[in-house]
Parts: sequence; structure tokens; C-alpha cells
Amino acid sequence: MVNKRLIRQVSAIFRVVSFGIVLLFTAIAQGAELTAALDKDVIAENEVVQLTLRADYSDTGNGPDFSPLRRDFEIISQSQNSQFSFNLGTNKALNFWVVTLMPKAVGNFQIPSIKVGNYSSQPLSIKVNPAPQLLDENGNAPVMVKFTTNTLSPYVQQQVLLTVELYTSVALQNANLSAPNHPSLLIERLTDDQQRYETINGTAYQVLQRDYIAFAQRSGKLELIGQTIEAMVNTSNGRRRINVKSAPITLDVLPIPPTYSADTWLPAENVTISTKLQGPDEIKVGDTLIWTIDVAAKGALPEQQPIIDIISTRDYKVYPSSPRFSSAKYGSGIVGKQTMQMEIVPTQSGAITLPTISIPYWDTKQRQFKIATSNQEQINVVGLATSKDADNLNNDSSSDSAPLLPPQTKSVAPISLAKPKAAPTPEPTPEPTIALTVEQPEPGTDWRTLGALVLVLLGVAGLLVWWFKQRRSKAEKTDDEVPMLADFAPLSSASETIAYQNLLSCCQQSDLSRLQGNLLEWARHRWGDSHVRGLDDIKRLANSPRLSQLLMEAELVMYSEQAASQWDGSPLADALQEYKTGVTKPSQASQLKTLYPNF
Repeated sequence: MVNKRLIRQVSAIFRVVSFGIVLLFTAIAQGAELTAALDKDVIAENEVVQLTLRADYSDTGNGPDFSPLRRDFEIISQSQNSQFSFNLGTNKALNFWVVTLMPKAVGNFQIPSIKVGNYSSQPLSIKVNPAPQLLDENGNAPVMVKFTTNTLSPYVQQQVLLTVELYTSVALQNANLSAPNHPSLLIERLTDDQQRYETINGTAYQVLQRDYIAFAQRSGKLELIGQTIEAMVNTSNGRRRINVKSAPITLDVLPIPPTYSADTWLPAENVTISTKLQGPDEIKVGDTLIWTIDVAAKGALPEQQPIIDIISTRDYKVYPSSPRFSSAKYGSGIVGKQTMQMEIVPTQSGAITLPTISIPYWDTKQRQFKIATSNQEQINVVGLATSKDADNLNNDSSSDSAPLLPPQTKSVAPISLAKPKAAPTPEPTPEPTIALTVEQPEPGTDWRTLGALVLVLLGVAGLLVWWFKQRRSKAEKTDDEVPMLADFAPLSSASETIAYQNLLSCCQQSDLSRLQGNLLEWARHRWGDSHVRGLDDIKRLANSPRLSQLLMEAELVMYSEQAASQWDGSPLADALQEYKTGVTKPSQASQLKTLYPNF
């Protein structure tokens, strides 16, 4: 009896415990849930909507996979938050994910089911209506973009001003303003952004102005697409993305006009040339003068300008330096500048006029051909320092060269390996005379004796005349003969290729001490010993203005007090390679190298 009662009590306790366990697991199962919600289910185009996911469990795995949303929505941003609670020995985990979405089109869309861990959310529906025009209380758009230019029909390579203006009456977030771009235009920023305030139809706008300069690289029609601004703004219905676009611009680029007769095409609004000559108050033959030439082209890049080329004359020697290019940007456009300094050494006394610098260009405002010229520079050069030197120079009738220069602080002697002229031939020493004793024939002497005597005298006279002619001819030949380099400096390299490589190595290492010998070695291989006696012959035979200019610079450094280590031979190496191959080396200084080969 007792045993049956005990069994019934144990069975009742077991049933109660089992029921409690079932209830506990049921409660736990009901608490593990993944829910999804939208902050609104009807929105306008370009408006954003927030999707919130809530997971009431801790085992979320790698988190939600939002990739199915990208088919119909753009994910603007996303964030995550976790919460934990403890109550009477139990704990509960809550995980939240908030995603900001923007629909890609107008219509009805479904937020697909999203899986987090072992659970999936329910799908949601959303309706996207066409966006009404965004206007303020005055009926004005809160954001506007204007895209303008100073000319619609420029010439090829002419400066074109492009202006992008952004008008805003509301605060912008995450704004992105486009920039003009076209494959046939070289475009760069002109100045920093300018800001101003302007009121239009009762609405106050803040205006951001951004200026560009462009240079068309070909003629014909070029269309620049409208400029856009993308940003987020706050409206009465929430945040909204705006996308405002300006009108496009079509340029009708004109070719080089047929009336333009110059070799170098230079379109500019204006070109000015200024010169400055510096030297002693009293200029003497052999003094060194510094001639500075400044060229400014408004509306043109410095790379577009032709390089100034001045050559030496009988009145003066010219030693130019490499031109310096620079530019200055203003609100009205760019000004390209070129500065060149030359050393002028007078070689004749009297009034000397330096050449006028002329640069042809195409006036883009008046649309006509013009030539910019500099003022003439005139100098008065006095003779040699002493009258004794002048008398010696005037009495030297056998020399056709320029007057000798007095000692200078900087030597300007050209490089030459020709031997000095031989010393004047001394007067010939009188030869011993042949004494002839002629006996007066007695009356009646035979006429044959007299005839023989006459023949002997004529023979001796003929021999003397021949001997004097031979001596004179030999002396004249000695005076006039110019020695060949091969007479005293035989070639040391086996071929022109080896000599050229030695010359390039010398220039690339900026070794001025070996330049003279390597230059002549290569030139003798290329043109022959009979045509090369010095650097002047190399300049003449090469017929390259750039090569001649760089050789003259090397001459100036070699025969001056300037340290030879300051000479940079890399430009000469480049010029030699261009001359040898006939191909212009690519330059990194500018993108217009193909348009302006003089740079």
C-alpha cells in the first residue's frame, strides 16, 4: 500500500517537471526571432529609406547578407548595434542592423528575405513614386549648375575659358561636383575656387565658381557634356539625394587660317617683347654684355612660343643660354613667359645695332596675323685699349681676321685645333755669286768665241730665275697651307659608332675636359678630315640650331672662369641623339610636346 502511494507521488512529480521543461523550451523557441522593418513604405524618387533588422538571439554567424538588396537599391550606409540583458539568472541578446537604401527606379519593389544565422526575415514591400520638382517657397530650385565658356568658335590650340558655377540655397551633404573632360582637349584648373552671394527671384544663393582653361588639339566640333552635382539634402519628407545637370557646350574649333604665313602657330591675345642690355658705361672691343630678352604671350602656354635664335656676325659674337619658361595664371587666363639671356661680345669698333626680335602670332581677339617686335638696341664700341695695338693691327696687311681683343675677365675664344700660322719666312740668304772673267777679245778674235760666251750667260740667268721661282712658290705654299688634324692628331677610335658612343658617354657624365676631343673624333669619322678643323665646322656641317646653341654654351664655359663642373652635358647628349636618329626624344615637362616641337 505504501509502495503504490510512493509510486503515484513520483509519477506526479515527473509529470510536473516534464511539463515545466516543455514550457521552458517553448518559451525559448518563441524568443529566437529575426524581424525586418522599414521606416516608411511609400517614398519619392531619390529619397532614402531605412531598413532595420532585429535578431533576438546571439548566434548570428557572419551577420546578414545584404547583397540581394543591390539589385533594386543602392546601399548608402549601414551600421550595427548589440544589446544584452540579464534577468533572474537568464540573459538575452539583441542585435540590430540599420541599412540606408535608395531605390534605383520608380515603381513597386520588394525587400527580399534576409538570412542571419539560422533564421530569415520576412519579405517587405515598398512603393517608389516619381519625385516632384524640388522648389522653395519662391518657386526656385534650391540647387543649380551653370556651365559657360568665353568663346564657342576658338582656333585650334587657342585658350578657351570654361566656368562651372554651383548655386545652392540649402546645405549639401556628400556633394560631388563633376569637372569638364574631353579626349581632344587639354584642360587644367586656372585658379582657386571663388565664392560669392547672389539673389535670384527672392532666393539667396551661395555661388561657388570654378574656372578652367582648355586647349583644343584638333579642329572640328567638340561637345562637352553638361556638368553635374550629386549630393544629399534635407527636406520636409526626410533626406533626399539630388542630381542636377547643366546644359552642354559645343565648341566649333577652327583650323589654322590660310593667311597665317609663319612656320610656328602661336594663337594669343597679345605678345610683348622687352629687352635689356647690361654692360660697362664705355664699351670696348672684347667686353662682355648681358642681353636679356623677355617674351610674354597672353592666352598661350609657354611651350607654344618659338625659341629665340640669334647668331653671331662680323660685328659681335653671341653666346646664348638655354631659355627659361614659366607661366602665370589670372582670372582672365594664362600668360606664358620665355626669358633668355645672351652674352654679346663686340668684335668691331663703331656703332653696332643688335637685331630686332620678331615673333609672329595670330591675334585671337581681332582674328588677324600680327608680328610682335622689340626695340632696337644700339651700342657704341670704342677701339682697342692702346694706340700701339691699333697701329700694329693696321700695319698687319697680311691678316684678314678681326682685331685682337685686349685681356678680358672671361675669355670668349672659340674652340679650334688648327695650328698657328708659321712664322714669317726670313729673307733668303744671298747665294754665292758666280764670278765670270770675261777677257776682252783682241781685235780679230773669232766670232765663235763671243757666241759661246753669250750662251753661257743666258744659261746662268735662266737657272737663277728658276731657282728664285721655286723658293717663292715654296714660301707661299707654307704660308697658305692649313694643317689637317690627321697631321698631328690621328684618329684613336676604329669607327664612327665607337666615337659616337664615347661622345655620348662624355656628355652624359658632364665631362667637359673630354668634350673637345670626342667631338672632333666623331666629326672626323662622320665628315672626313678634310672638312673638320674645329667646332665651327661641326656647327656648319650639322646644320642644327639647337646643337649649335649647346656647343656655343660649352665653349663659353670652357673658356670662362666658370667651373667646368657646373656644365651639364645631358641636353647636348639628347640633342646628339635626336640629330643622329632623327627622332625627337619624348619630354616630360609638358603634354603639348607633339603640338609644340620647339619646347
